[in-house]
Amino acid sequence: MVSEQIQIEIVYALPMNQTVLMLKINQGITVEEAIRESGILARHPEIDLAVNKVGTYGRTIALNAHLEHSTRIEIYRPLLADPKEIRRQRAEKAKLQSLK
Repeated sequence: MVSEQIQIEIVYALPMNQTVLMLKINQGITVEEAIRESGILARHPEIDLAVNKVGTYGRTIALNAHLEHSTRIEIYRPLLADPKEIRRQRAEKAKLQSLK
């Protein structure tokens, strides 16, 4: 039995560059299997699938999710700071500036 191939994209972005890999894989493969087969982990050893979240079009997905044709897998870097905390600090700073 020959498995049908689908095309996917795997993306990992750093501040100064981005790695985009186009792959043809067997239908029914999981997100984790596709990432491992892509070779991106060898290119970017800092990626740890136990730590880095993955998603598609900005929405997180499970590593055991099955892929469909034209899926774009995004590997997210850990946040350096909580966006809510940064906004709170900015608002507090602006409030103090307005009192001067």
